[in-house]
Amino acid sequence: MVKTLYNVLFTVGFWLAAPYYFWRMRRRGNWRTGFRQRFGRYDTKFKQSITNRHVLWIHAVSVGEVNLCTQLIRALEPRLPNVKIVVSTTTTTGMGELQRKTPSHIGKIYYPIDRKPYVARALGAVKPIAILLMEAEIWPNFLWRARNLDIPVFLINARLSERSYRWYRRLGWFFRPLFASFAGVGAQNEADAARLRELGCRPEVIRVVGSLKYDAAHLEERTALDVPQLLQQIGVGAGRRILLGGSTHAGEEAILAELFLRLRTRHPDLFLILVPRHFERGREVGEVLARSGLRFVYRSEITSRTVYAPGQVDCLLVNTTGELRHFYPHATVVFVGKSLTAEGGQNPLEPAAVGKPVVFGSHMENFAAIARQLVDAGAALQVRDVRELESALDRLLADPVLREEMGRKAVAVVRENLGAVERTVEMVLAELARRRPEVLIVRD
Repeated sequence: MVKTLYNVLFTVGFWLAAPYYFWRMRRRGNWRTGFRQRFGRYDTKFKQSITNRHVLWIHAVSVGEVNLCTQLIRALEPRLPNVKIVVSTTTTTGMGELQRKTPSHIGKIYYPIDRKPYVARALGAVKPIAILLMEAEIWPNFLWRARNLDIPVFLINARLSERSYRWYRRLGWFFRPLFASFAGVGAQNEADAARLRELGCRPEVIRVVGSLKYDAAHLEERTALDVPQLLQQIGVGAGRRILLGGSTHAGEEAILAELFLRLRTRHPDLFLILVPRHFERGREVGEVLARSGLRFVYRSEITSRTVYAPGQVDCLLVNTTGELRHFYPHATVVFVGKSLTAEGGQNPLEPAAVGKPVVFGSHMENFAAIARQLVDAGAALQVRDVRELESALDRLLADPVLREEMGRKAVAVVRENLGAVERTVEMVLAELARRRPEVLIVRD
């Protein structure tokens, strides 16, 4: 009865929402590639790559989870020599990051829409020996089908925001059996572990392993992007102070533009870099900047022949994907987006890992424990409103000693919390050794 009710409601909701999600995919671009995979249909090349192979399926929803996934792959591959790793994602931006950051031998597919026939087709084709779900990806048909096929499912880097916790608890009659089906749960902290137990996860399968985000932030990644050269091309020479707004959401770009103009009267060499969370908002953000009177250039329009004189450009608007973390090392102060005008917050660890002073708003629900740890260590400043944000930015821009001290403390916080990837891998391998020991044995 429960499954029937869910499938009826999901099917109705799916068809009603389909036009909106189709519009979003078209807006982001490159939606046709792999589109059939969302319905559990794969091409011959992919099917051949997994034929007669033990497959480990890792699901990383979008860009943030893909960054964590690359760490897991590096740690798992040497320990599972007989296993083919397949990674799924939900968004086209996530797929772009997968293509860019993972080797060609790693399988890359879109996660199936959670309708019974699509899920059955996908799991029937991939036939994984185990599934790793990053964070709290709870799709009932997928989990029901995996349980029926006796495929162990692990919840990795599990955390629960206050909002999702209340939602799952309110619908406990529905979700408790799903949480109870996990073969292993890697919780980020004791508080999340307690909540997961309350929601139905079996105590014996829960391990507190820490947050994988610390390991991902510490990753030293090579890049072909020469940020100093790019900045030089638009007239921003070495030594200029840079205010970077990372992963900003609607409303925050206008605020930062206004603050930048005021701060520049006290810090004349200041330059602004804005990186919207969703690159497709580039034109929208550009219109906001134009109305504010800022002279800006789009990152996508900069070529090897682009040259601007010093002072000709006030702001760089980064309307590309996957480049934000490469700008962090060159910032003077970093504002973390989705924390002032929207709820949830974005990841503050990437700028912290490269020793940058971090400022964010009061809405850091998705990174509450991390934000609290950074603030308590004196590695970040949290502000309540625009007035406090201006004061914090002004203070940091004026005090290089304070910036250096906060940056040093930020690096220390990241280093003290490394190791979650290894602890997660050990949890997965222990269960696989019990269920499928043959995948851990190297064959001649």
